Amino acid sequence: MLEEWRATRVGAGSGAAETVEVPGRPSAFADADAVRYVAEVEDPLDGGDEVAVLHLNGCYAHATVELSGSVLGPRETPISHDAYFAPLRIPFRPTDEVRIAVTCEAPRDRFGGLHDTDRVPRAAGVPAIWWAADLETNPLPYVDRVTVRPALTDEGARLHVRTTVVAEEQLEERITYSLKPAGDLSTRGTMERATVETAGPGATTVEHTIDVRDPALWWPRGHGEQHRYTLRASLGESEYAVTTGIRSVARTDDGLRVNGEPVPVRGVNLTTADPADVERAAACNANLVRAHAHVLPPAVYEACDEAGLMVWQDLPLTGPGAFDVDRGRDLARAVAETYRHHPSLAVAGVHDEPTAAFADGLGSGFLDSLRLRWRAWRTDYDGAPAGRVGEAVPDWLPVFPAVGDPGTGTAARRLFPGWDYATAADAPTLLDRYPAEVLAEFGAGAAGAGEVAGAADLDRAKYDAHVDGDDESLAYQASVLEAVAAAGRIAGVGTIAYSLRDTDGAGMGVYDVDGGEKPGASALAQAFEPVQAFLVSPESGTSEVVVCNDLPTALSAELHWETGGQSGSESISVGAGERWRGGPIELPAGEAVTLEVRTDAGSVANEYHRGE
Repeated sequence: MLEEWRATRVGAGSGAAETVEVPGRPSAFADADAVRYVAEVEDPLDGGDEVAVLHLNGCYAHATVELSGSVLGPRETPISHDAYFAPLRIPFRPTDEVRIAVTCEAPRDRFGGLHDTDRVPRAAGVPAIWWAADLETNPLPYVDRVTVRPALTDEGARLHVRTTVVAEEQLEERITYSLKPAGDLSTRGTMERATVETAGPGATTVEHTIDVRDPALWWPRGHGEQHRYTLRASLGESEYAVTTGIRSVARTDDGLRVNGEPVPVRGVNLTTADPADVERAAACNANLVRAHAHVLPPAVYEACDEAGLMVWQDLPLTGPGAFDVDRGRDLARAVAETYRHHPSLAVAGVHDEPTAAFADGLGSGFLDSLRLRWRAWRTDYDGAPAGRVGEAVPDWLPVFPAVGDPGTGTAARRLFPGWDYATAADAPTLLDRYPAEVLAEFGAGAAGAGEVAGAADLDRAKYDAHVDGDDESLAYQASVLEAVAAAGRIAGVGTIAYSLRDTDGAGMGVYDVDGGEKPGASALAQAFEPVQAFLVSPESGTSEVVVCNDLPTALSAELHWETGGQSGSESISVGAGERWRGGPIELPAGEAVTLEVRTDAGSVANEYHRGE
């Protein structure tokens, strides 16, 4: 219905209006501080509908909306909207011709997140309506929105439902809730009713709880099926449907537990936000994606729900410096409310990279000098202010207040050996010296689909310090990912690579900006096999072997190894979510090593190409 929009730069040198696609990110306004988007349509009401509803989503980063016609309820236009990831729905009575004007502004505070940094091209952070712009019509009264939070109980499960109803007058009616399995799930549904009362024109939100007996649970990929339910709320001729999944997530001393069962984390950071990225992450054997300092659009969440990938959702906050804690708390609550019906939502993050200790490039003297440097600014970034923001996250959602460098005292750690400092082979030493609950970022940059020079999210000085040429960079990135991922899994910490896909012509991604696969993608996929064998000391003359079993069931297998014309095997048993350690085995200098775990269901191999 909203097919044509005209956009104008706001402020000095505004220029002529341009026709643009909405939703979208018009690159012509990439350097604008504010852009005004205008659409005009004839009165959309027809049939028995009495009210039009403007639906906007992804208005980055601050938006002001003006409408011709009368807004239903106490508020008037212009309407301010300050959380780009929360949907904005405005019911109004239109005039004969409806004029919609949306002014989007660049971030005015610290909460622009990733898109307010040089890690993405300017066009990726243009002030615009990124995700949705629709004009609907409805009868009165109508169900405007339903949010659901599933919760497991000893007797089954409960759905905590919030339903927003819009009316033009005082109302007392009954809402009918119908819960049915989605997709191929075969189980019984339920139906029940609840009363809604309104005091007058505008929106009223009511809460209701629905009991679900013998629920079919949603599981992360590799641990079970992704069962889901569709809840429909009906009021008169109006109906609103939302799909959810029933699961619980908890952060324990041993890592994440989903539905009470341990789920070892293998993940990738998303610096892009396309549903196809979910397929790419799954191809890397990830079971979690971290929305790195930005909020994912609904389409990506839906893809994660379906694919069984857990989501670590950051607030859009990154880099050193003070920020408004109260604003952060409001945004934390808004994120949880907006996405609480998605079973994939598993973890919240508050502050990404609160320090910039290694922004200037490689240290010298490697580990000894780094130890002194880290000690000099050691502090606890899981405390205030990130910790105070984290307290606003609801109890049902685990939270990591900060993701910091070694020495910051954070449970979630950035670790970039082989890129910021040291070598990839130093990863085990670093993890031992600076223990972490989860390794939330690691990796190295590599050439992609375009020019390395000037590419966003690629430090050229670090690139040139490690490699000589683009081809060499691809192999180097793969080797760093392989070594650090192995160290993380051997240490038994959640392991999340940075990043999945480039934001520009080259970068830290294991896929290029167009989705083309780099060698790092297959290296990560091999290191992230749910069952995999690793050498503890691959560059030494002897090494122990660790077999990781991320499956939800115990493993009985044969471990086979081969190197330099020699081979051996051993029968092993590994508990669900546990690691087996054995050996050592002799490693002839310069010889490749192959480890293979053989089971009745098949086998998986890990190859080490060792230098002289």
